[in-house]
Amino acid sequence: MIAVTFDYGQTLAELDTEYLARRVAERGSVVSAAALDAAAPAAWEEYNRAKARGDVAEQAWSAFMCALLENAGLPGGERTDTSVTADIVRFLWSEQPKNNLWRKPIAGMKELLAELRASGTPLGVLSNSEGRLAELLEELDWARYFSVVADSGRLGFEKPDRRIFEWTAERLGVKTTDLIHVGDAWAADVEGALAVGAKAIWITRERDLSRTPPSEDGHVVACETAEQIRSALRAWDVPA
Repeated sequence: MIAVTFDYGQTLAELDTEYLARRVAERGSVVSAAALDAAAPAAWEEYNRAKARGDVAEQAWSAFMCALLENAGLPGGERTDTSVTADIVRFLWSEQPKNNLWRKPIAGMKELLAELRASGTPLGVLSNSEGRLAELLEELDWARYFSVVADSGRLGFEKPDRRIFEWTAERLGVKTTDLIHVGDAWAADVEGALAVGAKAIWITRERDLSRTPPSEDGHVVACETAEQIRSALRAWDVPA
């Protein structure tokens, strides 16, 4: 039996930049959603660098958020503890468990999950999160699709650590080699999955496909849309 796991942020739901702009305004600064959207690709590159050097949890999240806000126009300077951006990032991190910024559903993903669930495919969420992912999934009506939620904030280890993939596979009742993991971060999602023998569907959204090609052994497929993910799963004999 094949099981499919999904990252959460930028895979099922994306950063709600309008919501983020409102949260930044609560701290007395102004940034537009359009500027945040334009700054996102460079910020995700910074996140991938953070993960590649071993940053975890708040450290990796803050590296992304600092880059995002500074590239969108907020003053950052040397990113000292007293900078405007550092203060806002600390505030946002403290608020993240109850006011998660990743809450804008990505087109077609709920429909895909419903089809996979109806076909009997075991599904799980496998995410680097802050410890309240299960509650967020309930709030946003995602929880009904998943039998397993692997939240690094509760487990104490995060992607690409093999333990989070092994923990999830065990609870889904499959071997890690029978997992297909869907996620957007090359270091955390793709390399993490490949390290335990799983296949990976890499969501690129044109961000870095030209920079890091998929593996040559056929264990990675690059996709941008839910329909492309559906096609990739079907090619691996998953009914979707």
